[in-house]
Amino acid sequence: MDQFLCMAFAQLTYRESLRDIVTCLNSRRPKLYHMGFRGKIAKSTLADANELRDFRIYQDFGYILIDIASKLYRNEELGLDLKFSVFALDSTVIDLCLSTFPWATFRKKKAAVKIHTLLNIQGSIPTFIFMTPGSVHDVNMMDTVPFEADSVYTMDRAYLDFERLYHINQLSAFFVIRSKHNTRLRRIHSASVDKAIGVQADQTVLLVGNKSRMAYPDSLRRVRYHDAKRNKRLVFLTNNFLLPAKTIADIYRSRWKVELFFKWLKQDGLVRSHAA
Repeated sequence: MDQFLCMAFAQLTYRESLRDIVTCLNSRRPKLYHMGFRGKIAKSTLADANELRDFRIYQDFGYILIDIASKLYRNEELGLDLKFSVFALDSTVIDLCLSTFPWATFRKKKAAVKIHTLLNIQGSIPTFIFMTPGSVHDVNMMDTVPFEADSVYTMDRAYLDFERLYHINQLSAFFVIRSKHNTRLRRIHSASVDKAIGVQADQTVLLVGNKSRMAYPDSLRRVRYHDAKRNKRLVFLTNNFLLPAKTIADIYRSRWKVELFFKWLKQDGLVRSHAA
């Protein structure tokens, strides 16, 4: 409990090191009992606790809090005409000192960890967070993420792996992902589109090539969209054939919420105090 209170205090007050945590708390020693501390706070004791005690008790407690928060935001408007839950999968890199964190492999002269996050767009609440060395490729996390049926998952093209996407399809879940320029596809059918809203093409396609077809044997939907604000053409692949093409583009656009989450995570010092 003392360890939890120390680290919670560090997060809420933006402490930058173990020494900073202990010094601030001991400066108000008469108040510690009322905060719930049961004993004396020492830097060495806190360091030993962080190194030796199993982190999973806090991880499990975090998931309990996430479940409570998700229920509070279940009626929040998404801005999308959907009955499904929408999740954004992405990662961010946190730079570390190589001499202090040699296990956090990233580059020859640089260490880093990568925080892989599945964010529930409704409420901007993370439902899955996994930390790896920075050298771990994003696509590998698709084997770990707990995908759920009747949900939509939107991802950048770093996650474009057709075998893993087909696994999502078999779970009766949906994905919206950006296509790569070298993805070989054969058009089967073209639907009519309203170019006035930015949709340039809405097609049913099949993958070309034996390896790709074996990985994803079913048909896919390709939506080409022009983002007028950035003057940029985007191509999306999805296994959902029922939603309007514009909604597919809007689902991908909702990914900006995970970028805001990462910005908040870094700017508010949560990661900094954790690394300390």
